[in-house]
Amino acid sequence: MQMNTMDEQLFNFLQENIDQITDEWLARRDNMEGTIYSSKVGEEVENILRQQNQLTNLTIASSLLDDKSIFEENKRKWAIVVAESRVSSNTPVFEVLQALMELRKTIWSFVERFVALHNDEIERPDIIKWGIHIHSALDELKVQFSKMYDEIMNNRLKAQQSLIEELYAPVIQLNESIGVLPLIGDIDSTRVQSVIDVVPQKCTDLGVEHLYIDLSGVSIMDTMVANYIYQLTQILDLLGIESTITGIRPEIAQTSVQLGLDFSRVQTFGSLQLALKTQFNSSIENVEV
Repeated sequence: MQMNTMDEQLFNFLQENIDQITDEWLARRDNMEGTIYSSKVGEEVENILRQQNQLTNLTIASSLLDDKSIFEENKRKWAIVVAESRVSSNTPVFEVLQALMELRKTIWSFVERFVALHNDEIERPDIIKWGIHIHSALDELKVQFSKMYDEIMNNRLKAQQSLIEELYAPVIQLNESIGVLPLIGDIDSTRVQSVIDVVPQKCTDLGVEHLYIDLSGVSIMDTMVANYIYQLTQILDLLGIESTITGIRPEIAQTSVQLGLDFSRVQTFGSLQLALKTQFNSSIENVEV
């Protein structure tokens, strides 16, 4: 199917005026600070906006083409570029939607100019059709952008969550088989659940055979958390990993007894230093000369 002559002429008109469309869109900005769309941004940021807006204009104009795959591909590329840029600049979604709203007005003003230039050749159904194409294209850009923005943000949150879990449960390897898990600060049920989820797998990955769980830096630990620590030692035991608890405070020990938790299979020491000294002295004594 051949492209309608007037559709093609409008597409070419928008392409020929792509720089002017961008200029007029940029001129619509206000001077509100704290946003990438402010008229007060520097030249570097404005150049980025200019390049991205030209990509937007090209994408919208391509919706007039008979080959819809061109628009779909342009839309995909546009969403990736703009979403990554707006996430990096911490730009909220509503500001992007407002910018697209202003672009809608700008592009339609150029359609009106095209109609004025070719008034005798254009029929009413042509104008209605262009309105449908252009407005639908902008709506699709909004949806595609929102999806990509959400995907990028979720990936960032997952990465941040992984980092938090690393900080929650930092297994420090002393040698090939010995590791230390220093727990510091307030330990609530949420944090200790993260420890249980992460530590066994981390010990397995590192090849840790003996893990020292140091509680000397724990300021508060309630009965529920004490039970979680017990569960952790049980999980490690099932994996063939020996556990040693160090720095346990009298109130925590008392809580454990009241709960009926059996730590008899787990060595305990007053301090990590004493536990390691005992461990390494024992290793030296067992060396055959």
